[in-house]
Amino acid sequence: MVATEPKAQPKERWTASWKHLYDEVVTTGLCTGCAGCVVVCPHSVLSYDDKNGVYKPWQNEDSYGGPADCSHGDKACTTCTRACPRFGSWESEIDEFMFGRARKPEELSGIYKDVVLARATDPILHEVGQDGGLVSAMLVYALEHDLIDAALVSYLEGDGTTWKAIPGVARTREDVIASAGSRYTYSANTMAYLDLEKSEERIALVGMSCQSSSPPAMKQRKAGKVARRISLNIGLLCSKTFDDAIFEELFEAKYGLKKSEMKKMNIKGVFQIWMKNGDYHEVPLKECHAWTREGCKMCPDFAAEHADISTGGIGAFNDWTLTIVRTDAGRDLMARLVEDGWIETRPGDDDPGAIALMHKLAAKSRKRWPEFAVEAPRRLGK
Repeated sequence: MVATEPKAQPKERWTASWKHLYDEVVTTGLCTGCAGCVVVCPHSVLSYDDKNGVYKPWQNEDSYGGPADCSHGDKACTTCTRACPRFGSWESEIDEFMFGRARKPEELSGIYKDVVLARATDPILHEVGQDGGLVSAMLVYALEHDLIDAALVSYLEGDGTTWKAIPGVARTREDVIASAGSRYTYSANTMAYLDLEKSEERIALVGMSCQSSSPPAMKQRKAGKVARRISLNIGLLCSKTFDDAIFEELFEAKYGLKKSEMKKMNIKGVFQIWMKNGDYHEVPLKECHAWTREGCKMCPDFAAEHADISTGGIGAFNDWTLTIVRTDAGRDLMARLVEDGWIETRPGDDDPGAIALMHKLAAKSRKRWPEFAVEAPRRLGK
């Protein structure tokens, strides 16, 4: 008797649509407001609300079945759920797609190849950028060496005095310089995708950890053209962002710091604020917690674990960026930047406290992931 190979089981068909995303993510608090679902929607029936501290996808009340159902009704497609980095078993799916395996429980900050400290050598990029200007150097290099056509970033609205962060497209060195610096209020940088030219096929995304998980989710689940166009994914270490109301209700009301007079801000154990007149102020972070943005309260990813390169200004050195290289594409870009003299690096072990802090904050963020969500036990390291 000849043994026969068992028949392969057919892959389960993906049928989840907007109504499933609405019930599992949008209304449960899991939605981070990354806007991945909005930019991939092939029918343009999803909109995005970024007013009054709300950062969520939505549908018109008059749509088919109301906001809980797609305007295309029973013929709704599955693209939005494919793009969502918080829908279903998203972490293990993306891990397998990017790294060929799932994250181990002890890998609190995700899977990576290298950890270094890096900063830009260009004095202008170093000065205008955050913590050494690494991200600015990466973007300018990639643009000027024909590696990308454009980048999805954030700018300050208008003349910058409102400190309202808005998504935008960077196409030149000047654009990158204008977008440099951290805001600590939220901008769904993915939304800038809708402003791209058709000819711009190679795109970099710079975004918070929640946003950086969207491109590989799109690619793994085959969510269409958007996934194909994003060729460089730069993630920002992020424990939380704050509602825009923090400026008037805390900084100005308690400390007399008007946002129109602010020049720069950072977080290094405290909220640091530099004013245009040269003054410097520190606000205890515990006073800021009440203004934590809703979409951050259950986000489990501090370390931007699904970016090509994750970056953050934590540690002892204010003008060096803690840099976590996760993919071959990220490693190749870093090598080119060093070889061509655009950045300088030093071993991550030069600042062991920064690495320890990253793991500590990553572990803290993972505990936010609620038990009712998919994969909750594994995400808590149990």
